[in-house]
Amino acid sequence: MARISDVAKHAGVSVATVSRVLAGQPGVSDAARERVLVSVKALDYHPDLAARRLRSGKTDTLGLVVADIRNPYFTEISRAIEDVAYANGMRVLLCNSDEDAEKERFYLDMLRDENVAGVILSPTLSLLSRFRACDYSFPVVLVDRCAPETEADAVVLDNIDAAQRLMRHLIERSSQRIALFYGTASATGLQRLEGYHSALAAAGLTPQTRAIRPTTTEARAALIEHLREHPLPDAVVASSGLILLGLVEALREAGLRCPDDILLAGFDDQPWTRIVTPDITVIAQPTADIGRSAIELLLARIAQPEQAMRRIVLRGELITRASTSRPIQE
Repeated sequence: MARISDVAKHAGVSVATVSRVLAGQPGVSDAARERVLVSVKALDYHPDLAARRLRSGKTDTLGLVVADIRNPYFTEISRAIEDVAYANGMRVLLCNSDEDAEKERFYLDMLRDENVAGVILSPTLSLLSRFRACDYSFPVVLVDRCAPETEADAVVLDNIDAAQRLMRHLIERSSQRIALFYGTASATGLQRLEGYHSALAAAGLTPQTRAIRPTTTEARAALIEHLREHPLPDAVVASSGLILLGLVEALREAGLRCPDDILLAGFDDQPWTRIVTPDITVIAQPTADIGRSAIELLLARIAQPEQAMRRIVLRGELITRASTSRPIQE
């Protein structure tokens, strides 16, 4: 493997001249610069970026810690973050916490040791309950999950408002018994539960809720059990896309049709929700905007560490489809 001294010898210049050329600095003649670039190509020289970062104390690396990259919601957010990072000449280290506090702690320690410039984090409930941005040696932006009292830069959906609008949509279609299946692993599920309770209380309706781990398998099993133990609800609602997929599987297994037998709705406008029969009413989250806003907040925090904390709250879009197509009751 060629070293910088090899490039200098091949080009007939000093090591300092090679360094200036590679860093794009002035003070090098056109002829010398051309010889260096020819030598770099001829020797297939690649700078030791790790050593350069160590010497300068600067890094071009960001950390991204999400609950599960297999969740299309986090996949889309991650892509938006990576696009902005690339445009700014930065790279992203992606970590999955799997909603495991120990794994989350391990990755945050690893990112600290990697001397990352900053981290975008979707925190577990355990960490969020005691999160303080000042506890970290690098800037942190929370994404998707943040408590009202948390002092940190954050980008979130207005989950309470979104859940309220979705419930009102179902109530207007003569749904009196609405069963909500919500995830227990994050603040997001709990905030959507709060919006659900608020809307049902305003309509004088009795809640039916099932707290589950936010997986398709558990959602399917929970709805099958609920259908065995309780009268058929007028509507079932999922607090996330993975839970929604499990509810679809359970309804098909039970032979129930939407919207004739039961209404179905949930969160996350994933591609499959548009192509199943019937297509499914959802709250669409602005995932691209969430990801872009998160990394823009982080880059701003890196540039100005002392600026005031900012929280960006985005609004979900209610997309009505055939799974809730009963007429509105006057």
